[in-house]
This record gives sequence, C-alpha cells and structure tokens, in this order.
Amino acid sequence: MRKVLCLLFVLIVAAGSKSSAQPDSSSMPVKEKKKTGWTWAGLPVVAYDADMGLQLGALGQVFYYGDGSTYPEYKHTIYAECSWFTKGSSVYQLFYDSKYLIPGGIRVSLDLDYLPEKALDFYGFNGYEANYEASVTDQNSADYISRVFYKQERKMYRVMADFQGPLIGQKLRWLAGINIIGIQTGTVDVNRINKGKPDDKKLPDTALLYDKYVDYQLIRPDEKDGGTTVYLKTGLVFDTRDNEASPNKGLWSEVMLLSAPTFLGNHPYAFVKLAITHRQYISLVKKRLVAAYQVSYQGTIGGTTPYYIMPYIYSSYSLTTRPDGLGGMRTVRGVLRNRITGDGVAFGNIELRWKFFKSVILKQNLYLGLTAFLDGGMAVQEHKLNMSKVPEDQKSFFFNSACDRLHLATGLGLRIAVNDNFIISVDYGMAVNKQDGTSGLYIGIGNIF
Repeated sequence: MRKVLCLLFVLIVAAGSKSSAQPDSSSMPVKEKKKTGWTWAGLPVVAYDADMGLQLGALGQVFYYGDGSTYPEYKHTIYAECSWFTKGSSVYQLFYDSKYLIPGGIRVSLDLDYLPEKALDFYGFNGYEANYEASVTDQNSADYISRVFYKQERKMYRVMADFQGPLIGQKLRWLAGINIIGIQTGTVDVNRINKGKPDDKKLPDTALLYDKYVDYQLIRPDEKDGGTTVYLKTGLVFDTRDNEASPNKGLWSEVMLLSAPTFLGNHPYAFVKLAITHRQYISLVKKRLVAAYQVSYQGTIGGTTPYYIMPYIYSSYSLTTRPDGLGGMRTVRGVLRNRITGDGVAFGNIELRWKFFKSVILKQNLYLGLTAFLDGGMAVQEHKLNMSKVPEDQKSFFFNSACDRLHLATGLGLRIAVNDNFIISVDYGMAVNKQDGTSGLYIGIGNIF
C-alpha cells in the first residue's frame, strides 16, 4: 500500500480442541506439536493511505486437522477478510478449501469476493511502451496533474468453484472449475476523495489517464464500463511439496486452459488463455533454509481479451485477495501494481527463505522467517492499440517507442507462521527502473508461491 503511515498487527491464536500435544521443547531442534481438532488465527490491521483513507478491519483463518494424522496438512480451512477504507475501497472475502469434503481425494476450493476500489492503479498497456511520468502525481512538481492521474475506479466481484482430483495419487491431478468475475470500471470519483479535505489537499477535477484512453478509444467504447466474464478452467497439476503453505522441498507445476466462450455470455469478448507455471523448492538446511523459484507464462491464444480482465493473474489455487496486477504484492514486489499489462505476460521470482526462530508457544507451533527475493516480469504478447485518435503532440507523453523489456525488483521480507499454515508476510521491494516506481511495502497472508 502506498504511503503507509501506520501498521498494527496482533497475532491471536487459540489452541485446537483435543490437542494431542507432544512435550514442549525449547532446545534445538524444536519438536513440533502434532495439531488436532480446530485451530484459528486472526489479524487486525490498521493502516492509512492519503487518498484512500484509514483502513480498518480484520482477517482470520480457521483450520481443522481431525485426529492429526495429516498434519501439517489440514483437512478443512475457511478464510475470511473484511476491511474497508474511509474513502470507499473495501475487501470482503470468504474462502473454503478441502481435500476431504468429497470422497475420492477430490479437492474443493470455493471463493466469494467483493472488492470495490476507488483508486486502482492504471498505467496503460504493454509495460514500458506506456510511458510513466511520476512528476504528474507530485503536487510539488511543475508537471503536476493529479495524485490519482494513474488511477481508475473499479468494483469487482468473484464467484469461483475449482476442483482437483487424483490421476496418479495426489502428485498428478486434474483440474476443473468455473469462475465468474464481474467488473465495473470508470474514472476516479474525486468529489468523494476530496470530501473533508482542506482546499490545498483537494484533488483537481481533471482528466486522468483512464479518461484519456477512453477519449482516444485506446479503451474501446463497449469495454470502458467493464463487464462480466465467465470462464471455464481445465488443466493438470503436478505437486510434490512436503507442505503447501510453507514448503521445504518439492515441485509445484501446472498447465491450465482458460476459456471464456460466447455461449456463457462473453460476447463480444470471448477468449482462450493458456497459463503455465513451474515452481521448485530446494532444501539447503533441513527445515531451516530453502531456495525457491517460480516461472510463469500467461497468454491469449484465441479471441479478444477485454482491457478490464487483462491484468488478471490465474492460478490453480485461488486464496488471493487481489489477484490482478503484474507488478505489486503477488508478482513483482516493488514495481507499481498493474504496471505490466498485455495480452500475454511472463514473470518469475527467486527467493531465499530462512526460518531463524522456531518454538512452541501456547501449544502452537511458531516460526519466524526472513526472505530475500528477486522478482521480474514483462509483457510478451502485445495488446494492439489503434493510435489514430491520439493527437500527435500527445504521443510522446503517453508512449515510448521501445518494446517492453524485463521489469526487475528486489527486496526483503519477514514471515510469522503459526502451525505452518497461517503465515503473515511483510515484504518490502524496490524497483530497479524509475519507470516502475520506487518501492512498495506489502502486508498479507501467505507466501506468494
């Protein structure tokens, strides 16, 4: 989040019912307790953004381990988040995941979200082909236009139902699902943001980048207000991780075909996408130091992808509050969110994960970890633009002549984990190129892969 002034998090853990505890041990190595029954963890968050306002709310996750025979794998989990900003943006999410709801080892993942955003990042298309001028958002600059020049308003809801079943045990699985994503887009409501501000802090009522793209028909008239996308998901997943939330070793790879056909109401923007992701976790010091990496390609292989769904990042596992944006919290940390958008993108992450403290506290397995990372991504499939309506004297401001190239960022992170499943992540990333911004601080749940 930009301009974070205050972040408070308090970890709350409750012991599961009928906990068949092993004796506590403060010596090294720590002997973990096998969890049984129910456990839960929660996180209240207080933060502030100059344009979005004060953020208040809470998130939490409940785990059920049964008799403990599957620990650290849970049998059922429910995740819920409810938070809001005083200027109107909010997060409402409810997520459920289990391999044990349906007999036969079929995994069920259900997700229901409503994610209104009053000031969502929008930088144009095709990465570095879209010029970014930080000075136009700086009130102290002679080039100042608006602090929200690179923003738009968006309301998004998601209804997702994904299923995975065994082909060769649980290592090789089939994947199928249906996802509904409804999006409404428009320009930023500056009157609402200005409410209660002194005159010298108010935003000017002026055209933003989104408005310019609409005027020049770089965003087509029939997609400028958003729309509903219904797509079917099919694929294969190969997974040998020893623990999903905090792997020490193993592979996690997937190939997915995502189809938004006309018969499901996607006309005129029906499309087919291919998403391929490979991840590997290498144990350097047993249960202490792990090297991990992922590489991913997501591209359009047929049809036309509307601009409002273009930034969406697809995965076989849907517990991600903000799943869009190549650049930002879940893809390239330190690069501006949604900075890299195109009909096809590729990205990768390299992490060194060190668990420097492990203990059993209040009958809960706890570890603290540090992460060093290098992230990168780029547009590899260009979104075609009709430039005929862009004034000649404006083209150099909006566009660069060079094709996109690799966007890089590096940084450090902190992890606080309870029972190897509920993981609080704090990451600080720094962009290498000033065209990608400067840096970003991210607080969330779980590792990014």
